[in-house]
Amino acid sequence: MTDTGKQFLPMTMEDMRERGWDRADFVFVIGDAYVDHSSFGPAIISRVLESRGYRVAMISQPDWTDAESIATFGMPRLGFLVCAGNMDSMVNHYTVNKKRRSVDAYTPGGKTGKRPDYATIVYCNLIRRKYGRVPILIGGIEASLRRLAHYDYWSDRLKHSILLDSGANLLLYGMGELAVVEVADALNSGIAVEDITFVPGTVYKAREVDDILAHQGGIMLPDYDALLADRMEYARSFLIQYRNTDFATAKPLIERYAQKRYIVQNPPARPLTTQELDDVYELPYMNTYHPCYEAEGGVPAISEIRFSLTSNRGCFGGCSFCALTFHQGRIVQARSHESLIREATEMTRDPQFKGYIHDVGGPTANFRRPACDKQMTHGACTDRQCLYPKPCRNLTATHADYVKLLRKLREIPGVKKVFIRSGIRYDYLMADKDDTFLRELCQYHVSGQLRVAPEHVTDHVLDLMGKPRNEVYEAFRKRFEQVNRQLGLDQYLVPYLISSHPGSDMKDAIALAESVRDMGYMPEQVQDFYPTPSTISTCMYYTGVDPRTMQKVTITTNPHEKAMQRALIQYRKPENYDLVKEALLREGRRDLIGFDPSKCLIPPRKPGEKSKGQLKTRGNVQADAARKKTEKGASGNRRGREMSRKRKTERQNVSGKTAGKGTSRAVSGKRK
Repeated sequence: MTDTGKQFLPMTMEDMRERGWDRADFVFVIGDAYVDHSSFGPAIISRVLESRGYRVAMISQPDWTDAESIATFGMPRLGFLVCAGNMDSMVNHYTVNKKRRSVDAYTPGGKTGKRPDYATIVYCNLIRRKYGRVPILIGGIEASLRRLAHYDYWSDRLKHSILLDSGANLLLYGMGELAVVEVADALNSGIAVEDITFVPGTVYKAREVDDILAHQGGIMLPDYDALLADRMEYARSFLIQYRNTDFATAKPLIERYAQKRYIVQNPPARPLTTQELDDVYELPYMNTYHPCYEAEGGVPAISEIRFSLTSNRGCFGGCSFCALTFHQGRIVQARSHESLIREATEMTRDPQFKGYIHDVGGPTANFRRPACDKQMTHGACTDRQCLYPKPCRNLTATHADYVKLLRKLREIPGVKKVFIRSGIRYDYLMADKDDTFLRELCQYHVSGQLRVAPEHVTDHVLDLMGKPRNEVYEAFRKRFEQVNRQLGLDQYLVPYLISSHPGSDMKDAIALAESVRDMGYMPEQVQDFYPTPSTISTCMYYTGVDPRTMQKVTITTNPHEKAMQRALIQYRKPENYDLVKEALLREGRRDLIGFDPSKCLIPPRKPGEKSKGQLKTRGNVQADAARKKTEKGASGNRRGREMSRKRKTERQNVSGKTAGKGTSRAVSGKRK
């Protein structure tokens, strides 16, 4: 392909003609607005294909009610690529309470309704109606995490592999760069899409699997009908899948459906080398949204990542509620210092850059190398975790490389501040005997608050989450406060917490509320557990057992019970009073209802509410005044400082959420 310089990929026939093309090799249908930035999966995949000489045209957010909306470029030479977007379309559309979201950050102007539910399936069916037997390749977070039979929270049922329901030919799971090039080369050489069954990181349909079982070490999973009949079968199947997510040890997995149809999952693609990762992130991205969206106010999601650096991918943290093991894998891959410095230096030339790098991280900011040396040759262990229940004795816990990188970035002319806003694994940090990173983190890379994710305080719930025990968080909190005192800084930890996670009952929720009381801080961000595809926690939610042990787990599904658990964590909010009181009375915890804020969660009555015939006696007035004064002393001053600091940060244009949860940076979309 002729070098066309740095420009957006075609979105119209006019764009394509300007490039001198008569036809596209691939047409990429995406559920997000077209943002040409390396934090967006479609941008990476399209630029990787372009770098290999393929012509890629983009169709963003087509009208799914009109088959002509995917006919902008006609029939592509090699096939269609389909991606629902940086998020699963159902997570994008609905809250955990299954209510429609009011904003879509991946759509121009933040508008909602620009993509369908189950977008991958809908787009593929649209293409099939228009073009018949054209090759269709699906990928991205939605396809990747629904590649085999999976529990779908929104319909509350077990669904087929998305490959069947979409009618696509091939599914590319994981990050996708290696797989998409190999598939493209195979198609370009004339191999029929039905015969492309040999590419790592892909899932395909088959009618015969004897050879896979006999010669490739394939594992036959319970068939779909067995999964429907017995949820314990699904738990057993899920554990096999979980133990086959590593490039070095995974076997082909086979799932049987009716009419002797099989879904075959090849082992994952290998991790990228540092040079390959550098090459991916240094492709000629425009680093912003397509200008056609300007009139609608642009695409909100770009503000979170425009001046952030992706330092790594992969995560060996192993949180049960996170799907990274199934998508990016447990092997950490990191970019070179030189590549990151080049990107940061280029940022400083952007007229909108104000001197602040918002993040240097990834799924977990302080992971810059594999957990141990053997992982790159032998893979991650299939029967144990690197950090849970305690750091493995083979773990290499060091921040030396990260510290060197951050120092270099701070020295770049035009850079005023380098923030770290991706998740920090504090248990990994505590395993490092050298305090240098913690000291420099506090001194240079925190803006008054450091977001961390203890998630809970009850150890048996933390065990199910795959998180370190509460004593580890408390040790980190004390060390963080000690270092800040030594540096003369007034900085705080902002904890992320999850309510209603499998294993958490009302007693656990009350224990969590008491912990919130003792820390003197009411979390603004509380996540009610969200059962998304391909996580251990979602398997627990659906089956009622932990698939690793097959032991029963307490599951909270009743919306009112879930609302009470969430309200307890934010018990100071007036609108939560009735729910909190109901929960406390139900559990016999009247001791937590009173006027002493050091012991109680709520007063006997709503603030300002009088009981029938109550006289406002001098004693009542004094008690109320004492309560308000104590509450103000415990949390008001700290809250005021936090809000002041937050406003100051916003004035400096350093706003933005962590790119690591969350968001996965590449062919997907975590928080630690």
